[in-house]
Parts: sequence; structure tokens; C-alpha cells
Amino acid sequence: MTLHFDWSRATTILQRLGSVIGLVLLFIVLSIMSPDFLTTGNLLTVLRQVSINALIAFGMTFVILAGGIDLSVGAILALTGAVAAGLMAAGHGMALAVGAGLGLGLVLGMVNGVLVSWGKVAPFIATLGTMTLLRGLTLSYTQGSPIPVTDKGFALLGGGYVGHLVPLPVVWMFIAFVVCGFLLRGTVFGRHVVAIGGNEEAARLSGVRISPMKLAIYGLSGLLSAFAGIVLTSRLYSAQATAGAGYELDAIAAVVLGGTSLAGGRGWLFGTLVGALLIGFLNNGLNLLGVSSFYQQVVKGIVILIAVLLDRRQ
Repeated sequence: MTLHFDWSRATTILQRLGSVIGLVLLFIVLSIMSPDFLTTGNLLTVLRQVSINALIAFGMTFVILAGGIDLSVGAILALTGAVAAGLMAAGHGMALAVGAGLGLGLVLGMVNGVLVSWGKVAPFIATLGTMTLLRGLTLSYTQGSPIPVTDKGFALLGGGYVGHLVPLPVVWMFIAFVVCGFLLRGTVFGRHVVAIGGNEEAARLSGVRISPMKLAIYGLSGLLSAFAGIVLTSRLYSAQATAGAGYELDAIAAVVLGGTSLAGGRGWLFGTLVGALLIGFLNNGLNLLGVSSFYQQVVKGIVILIAVLLDRRQ
């Protein structure tokens, strides 16, 4: 009997485990180098900071798995957070403000989907254009000034705790992870996302409705970005006109570090969570070690480049 070793499967497993191994090694190194790192307070603080990037990155995972990219997520975060805060400042209730913010995020994401699917615009160009447009709208809406949040119930969404210990944004992050994980692995929608990223033409010939799927994929990304924007606005007690700047790059980095291929068709949501944690703990560890913020960007850039090179190598 001849034994056949599947090198392709072994490489995929190794790539997936690579992010987990990297996170464990980072934990060990930072625990040795900084006595303040492995404390309950510090770890929960990092998880709260990571939660915003993770929420955006979960939506980005679906987009990249389908062979696309979404540069507008940070701008959607800023605009939806500002709209929610603005509605409450105008005397409207929390329910209306949150619903309007989430609805706006969904619609803006679907606009990206229309541009990409029916407009046949390259995802990079389409979302770059909407990113610039939405940044301008946010600055116009806020007049460049913060919009304070006074609703105590709304403030709990991002500033509250479960059991006086676990920050509520961390709970939202894990709930979103479970829901998105089910969508990706337990539904036809998730299988179609992977099929489109693997071979769009083959997926179309197999009966997958490409345009409606892309509409839904970008809509999901916009919805999760809006939710992240509402949580962030709640946590900061105000909506900032420049909120979310650069968040799209951190989200893409988390997805790539987690082992999802930029070419689409291959990846997993748990890897995205690990990638977001890697970025968060790396930033935190460098801060604790007193490394300059300039060099922190250099280190993070090197880590991202290595991940991309490994992806292209495979």
C-alpha cells in the first residue's frame, strides 16, 4: 500500500497554526520582558482595545475571502458613530440612534457592493472612492468638532462591564465571532463566499448569484463597521470626526496575519481573531517596553510584510 502525503493540506494547516504559534510566542516573550504584561487588568484592557479592530476584521474576512477588499470600513465607522451621537444630541432615543447607525452602515456597505458587482469597478478603487467621500461627509456633518454623548444607557454599550470585570466590548467581540463563524462555516452563504473567492466564474456556472452575494458581503462588512463605530463612540463618550483613521489597514492586517489569502477562497475566522490579538498585544507590549511609537509602526509593518510574503509563497 502506497502512502501519499498531502503537502498542500499540510502547508495550509501549518499556515493556520503559524498565527496561533506566533501569538503564544509573543505572549511568552512579553511576559518575560515586562512584569506588567501578564496581569488581569492589562490583558482585559488590550482585549477591549482589540475588540474594535476585531469587529471590523470579521467583516473584512468575508470580503477578502470573496476576492475583494474594503478600504471604507474606517470611514463607515466614523460616519455611523457620528450620526448615532448626533441623533441623541438632537433629543432622539438610544434605540433610534443605534438602529439608524446600523442601518446606515448596512446601506453604505451595500453601495460598495453595487459599485463592485453591477458597476464592475475594481474593489480597491470603489472602496477608496467611498472612503474619501464618507470622510468628507463626516467632517461636514460634525463640522470637525466632537459630538458628545450624554445618554447613560448608550454609554454602557462600550463602557460597561459584565460582572464588574469583563468589558462589554469584549463580549460583543466574541458574540460577533460566534455569529460570523456560523455564517461562514454553517450556512450556504458562507460556502458561496469561499466559492466566489476561489473561482468566481466556476461559482457562477454552479448557480451562485454573484452580484447579490457581493451586495450581501459588502453589506455585512458595512454593518459590522457601523457596530464597531457605535461601540467606539459609546466608549469614548463622543463621536470624533477623525475616528477610525487607519482602521482599514489594521483590519486587513488582522485578516492576513490570521492566514486568510489575499487572493481569496482560503481562510478562517478564528485566524482573524488571532491576527487581531497579535496586533493588539504587539502594540501593548511595545508600549510597556517603552518603544517609540515611530518604531512600533516599523515593527508592525515588518510583521505584516512577512505574513503577506508567506501568503504569496503558498
